Amino acid sequence: MSERSALLRRIRAWLALFLVCLVLSGLTAFPLVSELHWANALVDNEWLRRVGDGLERADSEYPFLLYGTDWLAFAHLVIAVFFYGVHRDPVRNVWIVEAGTIACAGIIPLALICGPIRGIPVWWSVIDMSFGVFGVIPLLVLRRMIKRLEAMPDAEPGAAPGVVPVPAT
Repeated sequence: MSERSALLRRIRAWLALFLVCLVLSGLTAFPLVSELHWANALVDNEWLRRVGDGLERADSEYPFLLYGTDWLAFAHLVIAVFFYGVHRDPVRNVWIVEAGTIACAGIIPLALICGPIRGIPVWWSVIDMSFGVFGVIPLLVLRRMIKRLEAMPDAEPGAAPGVVPVPAT
């Protein structure tokens, strides 16, 4: 296996890790009420009980409010679709990784500004910010590897610079 092929495999493995986490994060936004029932059964925490009570009340009296979290979940899934471009051609689509990095950085000011406005405890805002901190790690690794791939000589004579041939699947 060539160095270029090995690097492409590593890029795709890191991409898969990021996508699995992104999709799982999105999918967990759909069943919030049942998730909070489960969490409250496992952990005795005043904040989680308050959130669970609020979600139950919203679900029974104002179910349309939970539609916002359905859109949040959908947004995660849509964002994941964009990363298919990175799978197909990492060099040409490195901008998607860079946009994801910016989005991860944006989580921190969002949590610091909106958390207090919405009455979210500081420790919970820290948990929210951790999504950005942990999410950016694979993206930074991906960007570094893609830049290495870009600097490598083309695999095939006459191939366009930076274009990674996509194997037939």
